[in-house]
Amino acid sequence: MGERYPGYDVLNKRHTPSWNEQTRKVVDERLAIDPERYTFCTEDEWLTLKAVCSRIVPQPGRRRLQAPLAAMIDRKLQEGVGDGYREARLPPADEAWRRGLRAFDAEANARHGCVFHLLLDAERDALLAAVQQGAAHDPAWGDMPPALFFAKRLLHDIVGAYYSHPVAWNEIGFGGPASPRGYVRLALDRRDPWEAAEAHSGEEEAARRDNARVG
Repeated sequence: MGERYPGYDVLNKRHTPSWNEQTRKVVDERLAIDPERYTFCTEDEWLTLKAVCSRIVPQPGRRRLQAPLAAMIDRKLQEGVGDGYREARLPPADEAWRRGLRAFDAEANARHGCVFHLLLDAERDALLAAVQQGAAHDPAWGDMPPALFFAKRLLHDIVGAYYSHPVAWNEIGFGGPASPRGYVRLALDRRDPWEAAEAHSGEEEAARRDNARVG
């Protein structure tokens, strides 16, 4: 299957009116994150976090650039950056993640005799599904509901990290923060000239039909 936005690279907007200095600064900070640097997690927690991220949002090895999801989450937890709200049935994010990562290893040990990051991909996926469905019961979870942790913390943080990175913006044709240029053509199937062109989009199909009629 080909790329949805072939040839598109959001970083080409860096020196255009689409981005201002603040946007460039934020994007540069995200691009500079070392994918192997961690300060919040212990070594065991880090290995488990990387393994979980790799199954929630798999990233093709052929990509020149990948979103450093585990490092982004570790950095957020180390800096104590919150979301402005919290699910009342979950502990604070740092405690929830520590407990969740340790519980993943406990569940893996109980089921397979090894920690989570040593599991095969299919075994990782099965354990993740069990947590998502509330079918994980190791005492390491304490009073934190596994399914709630999966839905409101794990997915929220991992998927949120992915779609805040330029790698994901290229994948979905997003131009990044629209500052200061903004957008003009907001109707369905319309795009501004500086936005990504989707392969075989409705706009291109219409152009082809018009050319065929003229021909």
